[in-house]
Amino acid sequence: MRVVAGALLDWAGLDRAGLVLIAQRPPGKVLAGRWEFPGGKLVVGETAEQALRRELHEELGIQVLACEWMLDITNAPDEKSLTLHCFVVTDYVGEPQSLDGQALKWVPIDELHAQDILEADQPFIEALQRRFGRAR
Repeated sequence: MRVVAGALLDWAGLDRAGLVLIAQRPPGKVLAGRWEFPGGKLVVGETAEQALRRELHEELGIQVLACEWMLDITNAPDEKSLTLHCFVVTDYVGEPQSLDGQALKWVPIDELHAQDILEADQPFIEALQRRFGRAR
């Protein structure tokens, strides 16, 4: 299975320390209640970037104008035969809103490890913190 995840960054909040949007998996889904980066599965014929643009439009109501691939995670600890394509969304239009019934929250990049985020997303968190965290 191939999946995309996008980190939307906000540098205006929290003394410009950097916030990232995470979404809570809604009731009825596998691992409900856990947090993750918005995104979803690729459909046949889509590139990872096309899937990211489609998924974030469907889930959050935003139009991605620019994004940057950051890393691929293969065979994540809590999934079988999964490739997670991780992107940083560098520009978008619209205000992110919950269109899939999931809770959303902005979290400081340096505090992502304190959230109950899926194990599959942990390497993405580490990459984001290395690149955008206060310790950079």
